[in-house]
Amino acid sequence: MALDYFSTITGLYNLVIGADGNITEKEIALGRKMVKAEGFDETKFESMLSKLQAIDKAKLLHDCIAGLKNLVAAKQVRCISWMCVIANSDGFMDKREWELIYIIYHKELNLNLDEIMKTQRELNKILHGKEFLSFGIKTD
Repeated sequence: MALDYFSTITGLYNLVIGADGNITEKEIALGRKMVKAEGFDETKFESMLSKLQAIDKAKLLHDCIAGLKNLVAAKQVRCISWMCVIANSDGFMDKREWELIYIIYHKELNLNLDEIMKTQRELNKILHGKEFLSFGIKTD
């Protein structure tokens, strides 16, 4: 089933914060900021996150990719950019987070990395009042 923008970005948020097996307070705080920046209802967001806990991650990924494919390119880029910002909220992007993002943006959607980075800078400016990139990847 294809998801709408809200459901898709919420599912992607759930996938990226859980990708490394360690959900941090910074990731949760940035999720709240994402909700506010996107104009979503926080109660609806929290409710959906609770429901997503019971869904198999492979199925959720499949549904999110289907949802992304139904969005216009600018919304696809925005979703991936949010994933990057959130994945880097603790100062680095875990290899498993990067692999998830790469599969989606490159292999599934064939999006332009420059567009993702441009949008990511815009999101960081909204969130932090300054532009910067968050594509540092930590490998163990």
